[in-house]
Amino acid sequence: MFTGIDEVGWASLRHAYGSAEDVPGLLRGLASTDPVERASALDGMYGAVHHQGIVYDSTLACVPFLLALASCEEVADRGELVELLVSIGQGHAPEEGEAGDGRGAADAAVRAGAEVFVVLIGDRDSGVRRAAAEALVRFLDQPARVLGLLRRRIAVERDDRVLLALTESVGLFVRRHPAHAPEALDILLMLGTPPYDPGLRLAALGQLAGCAPDLLPADLVPTVVELLGERSEQRRSGRSAPTEGGHADPDTLAGRLRRLRPSDEEGALLLRTLHAALGGRVGDRIALLEGQLTSPDPADRCNGVWMAAGLFREWRADYAVPVELIGEQLGAGAPPLLGAAVSDRLRDAAVSVLGDLFHLAAPAADHLHALVTSRPDLWVHRWERRGPTLGGPLKSLARSGDPRATPVLARVLAQPVVPDDLGRVIVHLGRAATPLAPALRHRLGQVPLDSPETYDRAVPLLSALTALADREAVPEVVRLLGGMADGVRLRPRVVGAVVRALDVFGGGAEGVVPVLRELLESECAGVAAGALWSVEADASAVLPVLIRELAGPDAHRRRAAAEVLARLGSAARAAAPGLARMVGAECARERTAGACALWRVTGEVERVLPVLRSAWVEHPEVRGDIAARLVDMGAAGAPLHDLVEAELAAPRRHLVRPGGHGSQDVLEDERLLEVCREVLGA
Repeated sequence: MFTGIDEVGWASLRHAYGSAEDVPGLLRGLASTDPVERASALDGMYGAVHHQGIVYDSTLACVPFLLALASCEEVADRGELVELLVSIGQGHAPEEGEAGDGRGAADAAVRAGAEVFVVLIGDRDSGVRRAAAEALVRFLDQPARVLGLLRRRIAVERDDRVLLALTESVGLFVRRHPAHAPEALDILLMLGTPPYDPGLRLAALGQLAGCAPDLLPADLVPTVVELLGERSEQRRSGRSAPTEGGHADPDTLAGRLRRLRPSDEEGALLLRTLHAALGGRVGDRIALLEGQLTSPDPADRCNGVWMAAGLFREWRADYAVPVELIGEQLGAGAPPLLGAAVSDRLRDAAVSVLGDLFHLAAPAADHLHALVTSRPDLWVHRWERRGPTLGGPLKSLARSGDPRATPVLARVLAQPVVPDDLGRVIVHLGRAATPLAPALRHRLGQVPLDSPETYDRAVPLLSALTALADREAVPEVVRLLGGMADGVRLRPRVVGAVVRALDVFGGGAEGVVPVLRELLESECAGVAAGALWSVEADASAVLPVLIRELAGPDAHRRRAAAEVLARLGSAARAAAPGLARMVGAECARERTAGACALWRVTGEVERVLPVLRSAWVEHPEVRGDIAARLVDMGAAGAPLHDLVEAELAAPRRHLVRPGGHGSQDVLEDERLLEVCREVLGA
């Protein structure tokens, strides 16, 4: 297995953390008879040698040894080694665009040993057979031979999990080799019918949905729900394949990741595949979710909750029914044999999904309120190494805008230690949170002025008081500005939050003018000028400062100045040249801010509208800012109303992005739709 390993110049090769001289030890650790040592070595491979999917020169040097290890029956956990090889074969270079082709080199390295997978598809270890199925499709350059191997393996395979992997690999084969698709599709159609196991039939339907949707049955959703029920019944009766491994996962990265997997990982994968393949068929996906969320099996319902999260984040629709069903999971118990852990997992999943829906969680508000009322122990979540935060149920109830959260938050505010995020959550209650203002002021007055915690404690409270426009908080707010030590962590951000609060409080806020004038020479000059304008409405006092900020090197400060200049309107005409320069900036947010301000200051529609149109089309993240300005522009913005109409008609959310999502993407999208409707209504 390790022939030639000492002849490799490992010290001259690199991985994520420098020299690869430790890699031979990792490779030998993969062959250890000690499961903890093997798991630790696998951690090292993923954590350094193949860190975040990157292929280094040391990664390529490992491939022949990994192939040899995977081929040796005396080595345990070889299925994980085949999975590692598959991942390496799809990896990428350390830096995109640098000399050489990391992806091509890695793919070629694994392809060179692809005959190994021909043998492993028939290995006695089911884990190896499962992993080898995908590897065979990806790396053996003989499509007809690959399809024949898959067909023969399916005919003799008796392990349900291997059959699932083979089914997924046939779907992958169809997508990679369209010329051979008809024969492969026949296999999927066969696997999607009796007498095959319901889980296998679900897998076949998922693959068909992704590569040949025209071959799906007309009654797809009822069929899937029925198969889901049959599969759940098999799981409850113990007739389905048992969970692998009777031993506890070691306390390594790989072990911890395994413990985080869904309780029914196989079911989650089956339904995730089907939902992904259905894509924009939102009606079908909602109907499918309703079937999942009303299943008698709590694992099916838990999978349904997580599938719903993906749907809500990506597509616009009326989700009242599935949200209500998710709310029902908050009080839904699990059968006694499954225990409290399953109920807690289901509840926590529902709370997590509802928390990211904000006001769209309103149909579940009664269920959230019932949980909050019955479980005071869930009001605050206490962490081992940081301050407490609001518990998920109470946070979700408040984010939904339900006023029933207010008295509970008042009780939380009365506790000795206030959750760090409480102020950020209160803002979503709007005026319903007004009764909390005295307690918020009191807490702000207790924030230490020279502590590392000043930022974490002050900014959420300032956000809440700003949202409530609570002018009575001026003394506590000014106290922060006047007494905060210079070395406080993130002091400029605290000052910015203070100034924004004073800006909202506006006229009548006595004693703040001298403080704001002092800040006109600070890095918060732009926002301070805005607050001073709100208090005094004296353009001559702030215009020179704002023009200076426009000429500065900091893009964030230029943008802040432009936003204030827009409020000054024609009184800021002297700033027009600086705003015109911003219109040509590289940053989309800066261009947008400059264009919006230029219109407010000069009324130049012809120059501004093309900039706003291109920013809207090319940079979805600025659409909310542009839509808000179109409300102000009225008829002058009519040439851009086609964009607004298209946005309202689009089924997909505007911030959908590959590779992840933000926790407030749904909220931002719903706000955009609200403003778009206002544009057309006006």
